[in-house]
Order: sequence, then C-alpha cells, then structure tokens
Amino acid sequence: MTPTVISLILIAVVTLGTAAVALFLKNIIHCAILLVVAWAGIAAFYLWAGAEFVAFAQVLVYVGAVSMIVLFAVLLTRPRSDATPPAAGTVAVRRTAAHLWGKLTAALVATVLVAAVVTTPFAAPATDAEPVFAVKQIGLALMGEHVGALLIVGVLLTVALLGAVVIAAPENKE
Repeated sequence: MTPTVISLILIAVVTLGTAAVALFLKNIIHCAILLVVAWAGIAAFYLWAGAEFVAFAQVLVYVGAVSMIVLFAVLLTRPRSDATPPAAGTVAVRRTAAHLWGKLTAALVATVLVAAVVTTPFAAPATDAEPVFAVKQIGLALMGEHVGALLIVGVLLTVALLGAVVIAAPENKE
C-alpha cells in the first residue's frame, strides 16, 4: 500500500470511529467532543483530497463555531425545576417513535445519496486543467464584493450567541 492510501484509511478510521462512539455514549459533553474530532477528520479528508479551502471552511465553521455553539447550548441549558416528569410509558413511546423517524430519515438520505452517485456520469479529469476557483480568488471575492454579507453573518451569529447566554443565565433573585 502506498502512503497516501494508508493515510486515507487512517483518516477514515478515526473519523468514522469517533462518530460511531459518539452515538453510543450517554454523556453529551463527551459526545460533543468526539464530534469535534470527527469534524476535524472530515477536514483532514478534504486536505487529503486537495480541497484546502473546503478544509479551512470545515475547521472554521464546524470545528470552531458549531462545536462551540453545541457546547454552550449543553452547558448553559438547565432542566426546569417546576417541570413534572412524564410517565414512564410515555417516554418509551416517544423514544420508539424518535428511533423510527430517525431510521426512516437516514434511509431516505442514504437513498438520495446513492441515487445521486449512481446516476452521476464521472468523466476522466483533464491533466492540464486549471481549477475553476483558486483559494486566492475565493478570498478576494469574500473580502471584496461580499464583505458586507460576511460581516452581517458574523454579527447575526454573535447576537444569537449572546441571546442564548442571556436566556440561559440563571435569574438573580436579589
């Protein structure tokens, strides 16, 4: 085996392994941390495939922003003290229904992905073809004509995170 194939297998094992372990753990903080490792593995695959900009976006968006939002949401939410616990039978029925809907959704997504892969005609890549967009061109476009949209998205994400902190903060009785 070549070193590139070995590195691909290693990336796949780490990514799929951490995602699979995250599915079966009971501690939600450990699950979130394992998902961060899985997202970093996806970024490593993008790097392996030569898509540096997509790998950078994966690290920036998922490993950075989404993982922090998930961890903040988990750490800042608290159970209501005045809530009455549901009946044991109700919880089992809801859990069974959630599992059924989850499996149905996963089957639907898998069907769409398999159909897309099977029906896509793959052509042999040209050896001397230039990339359609270089990383420098994407960066110039983001910092040029689309800088306003980029700033607005940043402000919206900041306001949403601050709003979540304010809503989840414990009330001061004094």
